[in-house]
Amino acid sequence: MRMKIEQFRYGKDNLAYLVYARRTAIAVDGGAVDEILAFLRDRRLRLAAVVNTHGHPDHTVGTEELVRRTGAEYMHNGRLRTDGLICLDDETVRVLHTPGHTLDSLTFVAENALITGDTLFNATVGNCFSGDLAAFYASIEALLRFKDETRIYAGHDYLRESIAFARSLEPQNPNLAPYLARYRPEHVFSTLGEERRVNPYLRFNEPALVAVMRQRGLAVDTPYQRWVAVMSI
Repeated sequence: MRMKIEQFRYGKDNLAYLVYARRTAIAVDGGAVDEILAFLRDRRLRLAAVVNTHGHPDHTVGTEELVRRTGAEYMHNGRLRTDGLICLDDETVRVLHTPGHTLDSLTFVAENALITGDTLFNATVGNCFSGDLAAFYASIEALLRFKDETRIYAGHDYLRESIAFARSLEPQNPNLAPYLARYRPEHVFSTLGEERRVNPYLRFNEPALVAVMRQRGLAVDTPYQRWVAVMSI
C-alpha cells in the first residue's frame, strides 16, 4: 500500500485512525489526540486534515483539539459528501456517503481499506439511528461491491460480543472460531471476505439465517425483507 493506516484506541471501545502517505496524514475520528500527535511527531508527518465518519460526539470529540494544536484543516461532512475526494501527497482517499446509522455517515476508501465508522463493524453493523433502513441497505450493498481482500476498519471494537451474537444465530458456522482466534485488540480489522463468512448482517440471504428469520415469523421473500428481518432480531 502506498497509503498506510494507523489505529488508535480511546474511550471504552472507540477506534481512531491516521491515514498517511509520504509526508502528510489525515485524522479520522481523532479522539486519541495525544497518541495521534506523538505518532505524527515520531514519523515527521504533517496533519493536513481532520475528518469524521459521522457527527456523533464520541467520534468528533478530538476534532477541535487536533485542528487547534496542528493547524490542520477541518473538512466538514457536507463538503466531503460533495467533493468525494481527499488528496494526500500524490494519493487520493475516496469518500463514500453511506447513510443508515446516521444520515451523514461516511466511509473513507484508502486503496484496499475501508474506514467505515459505525456503518459496518467487524462482525456486526451499527444501529439504524437514522430510521432509514432502505438507505442503510443501499449502503451495505455498496460496501459489498468491494473485493474480498478489502480491509475493514470500524469505529468501535465490538468484535467479541458480535461473534457471540453471530454464534447464537448460526451455531454451526465453522468460520466463527477461526475469525475470533485471529482477533488482536491492539490492531482490530477484518477483511470483507471474512465478514461475508461470519457477519449476520451481511449474510441475510444465507439459507441458515433465512430459516432463523422464518421461524420467528419475519418476512423473508425478498433480499430487502431479509435485511429488515435480520436488523429486527
